[in-house]
This record gives sequence, structure tokens and C-alpha cells, in this order.
Amino acid sequence: MKNSNLSSVPMIALAGNPNVGKSTIFNALTGLHQHTGNWSGKTVDLARGSCKIQNKLYSIVDLPGCYSLCSTSREEEIARDFLIQKNPQLVVIICDPVSLERNLTLVLQILRFTSHALLCINLMDQAKKRGIHISCEKLEKELQIPVIAITARKKTDIARLKLAIAQAVSKNTCACPKPPAIEAACQSACADYASLLYQKVVTRHQAKTSPMRKHHFHADSLFTGTLTGIPCMLLFLLLIFWLTLTGANLLSDKLSSVLFSLEPALFHSLSGILPENLCQLIVYGIYRVTAWVVGVMLPPMAIFFPLFSLLEDFGYLPRVAFNLDCCFAKCCSCGKQALTMMMGFGCNAAGVTGCRIIDSPRERLIAILTNSFVPCNGRFPTIIAILSLFFIGQNASLGSGASTWLLSLLLTGIILFGTVMTFLCSWLLSKTLPKGIPSAFTLELPPYRKPQIFSVLIHSFFSKTLQVLLRAITAAAPAGLLIWVLANVSSNGVSLLESASGFLDPFAQLLGLDGTILLAFILGMPANEIVVPIMIMAYTAGSSLGSPGNLASMHRIFMEQGWTIETAVCVLIFCLMHWPCATTLLTIKKETHSLKWTALGFLLPTGMGLLFCGVVNWMFQVMG
Repeated sequence: MKNSNLSSVPMIALAGNPNVGKSTIFNALTGLHQHTGNWSGKTVDLARGSCKIQNKLYSIVDLPGCYSLCSTSREEEIARDFLIQKNPQLVVIICDPVSLERNLTLVLQILRFTSHALLCINLMDQAKKRGIHISCEKLEKELQIPVIAITARKKTDIARLKLAIAQAVSKNTCACPKPPAIEAACQSACADYASLLYQKVVTRHQAKTSPMRKHHFHADSLFTGTLTGIPCMLLFLLLIFWLTLTGANLLSDKLSSVLFSLEPALFHSLSGILPENLCQLIVYGIYRVTAWVVGVMLPPMAIFFPLFSLLEDFGYLPRVAFNLDCCFAKCCSCGKQALTMMMGFGCNAAGVTGCRIIDSPRERLIAILTNSFVPCNGRFPTIIAILSLFFIGQNASLGSGASTWLLSLLLTGIILFGTVMTFLCSWLLSKTLPKGIPSAFTLELPPYRKPQIFSVLIHSFFSKTLQVLLRAITAAAPAGLLIWVLANVSSNGVSLLESASGFLDPFAQLLGLDGTILLAFILGMPANEIVVPIMIMAYTAGSSLGSPGNLASMHRIFMEQGWTIETAVCVLIFCLMHWPCATTLLTIKKETHSLKWTALGFLLPTGMGLLFCGVVNWMFQVMG
């Protein structure tokens, strides 16, 4: 249902602590695919939708998850200001029965601002497993608002919630006075009154446990342990890369073959309508570059994003932030930067946007400027191609399975190098940027939950994979036009592509590269996926981008152009550290509202890449 013209319908606000299933309930009510996050502050902007209950339309607003309304963070400020300024007809306060005592503190604070409230206790299936019983009748009597207990994954419970919302709105609870005890508690000691209320309404029974549960090894002692936390994180990363590479290799070949096989039919259909040169520009320029991007980029994204989302739904990603918090603290940065850094694996633009979860403007700026040191999905094809050609392909004794594991290990090593550079640059920026108030980093480790596999697959495909792919396509289409023009427009028998490559060559040689490589990175600014194809087209003096081909033909082309191990190492370094893509730069400008910081976002990784490539080139020359 469309979200337009909702100003005249009743407004329902969803409020609650992080990790209580608020976004899940929002999705169930509105039908929108709002992604469910498992860490504090993931949703900073307001999510809006609409819901029809008993033939009446309601506007649903999902407030940021927060622990209080004291305005110590951006999430709390947004939630508090919305409740004060917008005065919704009903606030549905969602709580977790396992952490009800802490959740009730927020309930009491909200009741200071409005008595138009409905308390929804979600995740009752988890409460049952833990032997927790909550008396909704006593809560209703104490709070003087409706109380309902549900499990949001059940459609019947969502139907009950809809009915409760309609009844609460129709009764118009504004006439109900706030209980004096609540008013006093909100003004002085909400936490104390929440604890007293919790003791009145909650009883615990011994949960049914199997004999094996007595010897159950607590997962957090492994995933967040001092000695085991980081190794487990690296193993998860290695496993994700292995699964991604194994599946993407098969899918990329088939998808690219299908897309490139459509070219003759497309050219034939246009040739009867448009001039031949224009047909070539459209088919061999715009379409071919776009097809390359889709064929190379879609398969790994379609595997990587769901795997990452499953870890998120399982509750593991906050443990990663916990493990890396001490590292970022030593860099005088915020532990939440670990979460934005992980978003950058999929897309740096998404990682920059995710930096909104960091409260301190100074620390948020550090996270924005350093996010591009994490290689996004668009740079993986180039990194994987170079690793395969020069560090794995020459070792014929390795079988395909062993080669994939070795490639995954090397790729993990490059990721670790990018992470180290993130720490280093964060520390440098923390010492040079203006002083600011540090962020208050409250991180809740949610309970481990069985991932909703089907829901995660659907949501990650539509909300992440397709979104990033569409951005890449919109950048690849004009890039394809430009590349075709440069390759086909000549001066004195030399194409503009060759002329530009020759102009850049002297400077590129100082970096261990050549003019063609540097030009490919410049032209690949709209979409990093096209860097390798531009190299091949320029090396072979082609008038258009060629089909991906196999590793053997690519290796032969590179070797004929004088590539060495030194060249491969410098290309890997420069691929990891160079200017962000156009989409990321535009996102930095949008988030910082400053051309100065956008320029620094361009210069910082570029300067580091030039410095490291120059040093590596000098070391190779010294060693002969």
C-alpha cells in the first residue's frame, strides 16, 4: 500500500528498546520489507508505512530503538522529539519479556508524554522457553493502558495486535489520568519503579531442560572470549568468502554467457531503426558494460548479502562490534564504527549512510572518511581476478577445492590489511580533526535466535542486492558510453583511450603500474567492476569491451604487456586504497553537507594508495 496522503489518517508510533522485534512488527503491519537489525541504533531515520485495519487506514511510524528518552543519543532525541511534536493517536510500546524490567523504564518515560499507549509484549515464545510468566491483567491495572502479549512471527498474533490497536484508538484513552505512582517515578526514579512493577507482574517457573543442556557450552564464551573472539570472527569471514567464491564462480559464467548471447538479437532489432554507429554505441558500449557489471557483480552479491544477513539475524554481528570495540577505542574512535565497516563490505555508500548511528559528529566523520578502506563488493572482482592469475593460477598442483580455500585465505588477508589501514587512518584523523564530545556506546548483545532463513533471503535480495545492483547499473550505463567513445574516436590514428593511457604512463610507472591500469581505475570510478575489462580493452586495442573470457587468456594478455608479481601487488594495493566510487562520494557529500570533507574522503584513501604503491615499487627495485 502506498504511503502517500497519510496526514489525515490516525498515526500509530512503534516504540521500544533495540532487539525487541519492533521492525518485525512494523513489517508485519505494513507489508513493507523494512530490514530487521540486531544492534542498537541501526535504524536512525523514521520508517513509515500504512496499515488497513477493519477497513480503516492507519499511518504506522517506526521510531528508532532506544533505551530511554533522556536524549543522550541521536536515536533517543528523534524518538522523544517525535512523541512531543507529532503527538500520535497511539504509541505501541513493544517490550521483550526476557528483559522486561529494563524495558519498563522506557514505558514509564513514554507515559510521561502520552497516555495514548498500548503495551505489546513480544517474543512470548522465548519467555515460555525460559519459564517466564507475565500477568497482563496486573500490568493493565498498574499502568492503566491496554496490554497484549504476542509472538510477532505468528500471523494470528499479528491479527490480535491489529484488533487491539483499533480498539485502543477508538476508545481514545486521553481521558484516562496517569497513575500518580507513574508520574512520580518518571520524575525521580523510573528504574526503581520499573523494578517494583516487574516483581509484581512477573513470575518464573523452572524451564524444561534436557540433560544435555546442563553441559551446554555458552556460545559467548567462544564468540566473545579474549583468546577466541577474534579467531572465530576470522573463521566466519573466511567461510563466507569461500562460500561466496565457490557459488559465484559457477553463476557468473552462466549469467555472463546468457547476457552476452543477447547482443546479436539486440543489435539486429535496433539496426532497422537507428544508424549503425548509434547501434554500436548502445549495444557494444552501454549494454555490454552494463551486462559485464551485472554478470560479474550479481552472483557474489546474491550469495554474500544473504550469508551476512543470516549472521546478523542469528545475533552474531553485535559480537563482532564487541570484539573490535577495544581496537577502535585505542584509535580514539567509536566501537559502532565496526558495524559501519561491515556494511562497507557490501557497499561503501551504504556504510557511509550507516555512520548515522554514531552520535558524536567528530567520530561519525572519522567513520565516514575511513569506510572506503574496506573493499566493497564492486572491488572484489578485480581483487579476485589478480589473486587468481598471479598467486594461485600458476600453482597447478592445487585442486579446485584447495584453490578456492587458498583464494579465500588470501582475500581474508587483504581484508585484514584494509582493516588495519582503517585503524591507522582513524587514529590519524582522531589526532588532527577538531576535538569533540565522544559518543556514548551502549551495545546490547541480543540473545542468539534461529534465523528466519526464507525471510532473510527475500529481504536481503530486495533490500540489499537489488538496491546496490541498480546503483551500479545507473553508473555503468554512462560509463559504457564514455568508454566506447574514447575507444572509437581517434586523433592521428590513435584512439583517445590510447592517448590518455600514454599520458598517464610516466606517473603510473612510479607506482609500479602503467598508464592503462591507472586509466582503468579512473574510468572505473562510476563502477569498480569495470576496471579489469577496461584494461583488457585498452591492451587489445579493441573498440568495445570484450567478453570476460577465461583466466588463461587474461593472464596471457597481462604478461604480454609486461606484468610481473610487482605489478600484481601494486594493483592489489591500489584497488584496496584509491578514490571511492562516484556513488560513495555523492553519499559523503549528502551526509556531511561539505565539499571539504568530501574532498578529504577522496584524497585520504587515494593518498594512502599512492604512498604504499610508491614504497612497494621502490622496495622491488632495490631488491632487483
